[in-house]
Amino acid sequence: METEESKKVPLWRSLQTKYALTYIVVIAAVLILLNTYPVMASQQLVFQSKQTSLQSQATVIASALAGPDGLSRDGVIRVMEVLGDTGLSRVLVTDPAGVVLYDSSAASGAVGRYALLREVTSALRGNDAFRSDYAGGAFHSRAATPVVYRGMTAGAVYVDEYDAEQGKLLVGIQKTLRTISLVIALVALVLSAVFSRALARRIAELLRAVRIVRAGEYSHRVQMGGGDELSQLAGEFNALTGRLQTTEEVRRRFVSDASHELKTPLASIRLLTDSILQTDNIDPDTVREFVGDIGEEAERLQRITEKLLTLTRLDAAVTVATVAVDMEEVIRRVAHMLEPLAQAVEVSIALELEKGLTIRCTRDDLYQIVFNLVENGVKYNLPGGTVRVATRTEMDRAVLVVEDTGVGIPQEDITKVFDRFYRVDKARSRAAGGTGLGLSIVQDTARRYGGTVRAQRRETEGTRFLVTFPLYREGERG
Repeated sequence: METEESKKVPLWRSLQTKYALTYIVVIAAVLILLNTYPVMASQQLVFQSKQTSLQSQATVIASALAGPDGLSRDGVIRVMEVLGDTGLSRVLVTDPAGVVLYDSSAASGAVGRYALLREVTSALRGNDAFRSDYAGGAFHSRAATPVVYRGMTAGAVYVDEYDAEQGKLLVGIQKTLRTISLVIALVALVLSAVFSRALARRIAELLRAVRIVRAGEYSHRVQMGGGDELSQLAGEFNALTGRLQTTEEVRRRFVSDASHELKTPLASIRLLTDSILQTDNIDPDTVREFVGDIGEEAERLQRITEKLLTLTRLDAAVTVATVAVDMEEVIRRVAHMLEPLAQAVEVSIALELEKGLTIRCTRDDLYQIVFNLVENGVKYNLPGGTVRVATRTEMDRAVLVVEDTGVGIPQEDITKVFDRFYRVDKARSRAAGGTGLGLSIVQDTARRYGGTVRAQRRETEGTRFLVTFPLYREGERG
C-alpha cells in the first residue's frame, strides 16, 4: 500500500511551484512592460519635440534666406550673422544643385562640395525632412527644409542637433525604473513564496483530510478560515464527511439490525430441527407441529428478504418506466386483497376515494405503498376497529390518507417509524409478522416519485399516515 511519503508530489510538479512560477511570470511581464513602454514613450515624445523644434528653426532660417537675388555665400553668411547663435550643432545651406554655400562647422570643409545627405536631397525636391535617433545616451536629430521664393526652390537648409542633456534625463529614467523593478522583483519573489506556501499548506491540509476520511475516519473535520473558495471547499468537505459518517452509522445499524432479524428465525429453525433430530421416538403430531413452525419461520425469512431486496432496489435508484396510474383502481384492489385479513381480526376497511385522481408512477409501487399502510392499519388495530382510506386533491398534489383506530404511536416515536427495522412494540410486531421495513419502503418509494410521507397521532386514538404525490397532467412525459 502506498504511503503518504510515496505519494509526495515532486517540487517541480507541485502546485506551490506552479503558483509561484505563474506569479513570477506575471510580475516579470509587468516589469518588462514597465522598463520598455515608459522609455519608448519618452523617446517618442522627445522625437516629436525635436521634429517640431528643428523644423521650426530650419523654416526660420529658410525664410530669412529667401529673396529675389537668390543664394550666395556672402549673402548666406550675412544672414546667419544676423540670426546669431542658433544653439544647433550644425547648419548647412546649399544652392539648388546641392552645393554647400554655408557650413557652421568650419572643420568639416564641406563648403563648395555637394551635400550628400538624404534630408538635403528631399528638401531640394520641395519636401520637409526629419530624422532622429537615440544612441549612446544622446539624441541625434536632423531636419531639412527648402528655401522657396515665389514657388521656386532656391536651395535647402539643413540643421543638425546632438542633444546629450535629454539623453541623460532618459538614462536617469531608465536607471530609476530598473531600481524600482529590482525592488518590485524582490518583493514579488518574497510574496510569491509566502502566498504559494500558504496556498499549498491549505491544500495539503485538505488532501490530508481526504486521506484520513478515505481510511475510514469519518468523524475527521477540517478547520480552515479565510472566507475564500478553499474555506468554502473545506465547509463542503465537512458537510460531505458528516453525511458519510451518518450514512456509515445507518449502514452499520442496518447491517446489525438485519443480521439480528435474520438470526432470530434462523435460530428458531435450527432449534426446531435439532429437536426433531435429537428426540427419539417423536410422535408424528409433534413432528408436524415442529415442521409447521419451521415453515412459519421460513415464511418470515422470505418476507424479510423480499423487503430487503425492495429497499436495495430503491437505494440503487434504478430507472423504471412510469405510467399514469388511477389511485382509486389500485386502492380498491388492495382493499379487496386485505379484506379476508381484516375480517379475521374483526376490522373493517372504509374507502372514501375521489374519482379520476391520477399520478405518475408504476402500479406495483403504488400498490406496495397502499398495501403496507393498510396492512399495518389492520394488523395493529383493535377488534371492532376501522381502517379508513381516503384520497383528495390539494393544490397540484394528490393526497392519500390512511388512518386506523388502533393503539397508536407515542409522540416521541412519530419521527422514527420510517427508520429501517424500527418498531414501536417489538413483541407485538413480531407476533403480527412485522419486519420493521414496511414504512421505510413506503417512504423511499414515495420519494422516488416526488412524494412525501408523514405520520400523525389522531386526536382520539390510532394513527394517520398522509402520502402526497404530484398530480399527473395530461400530456406529461414519463
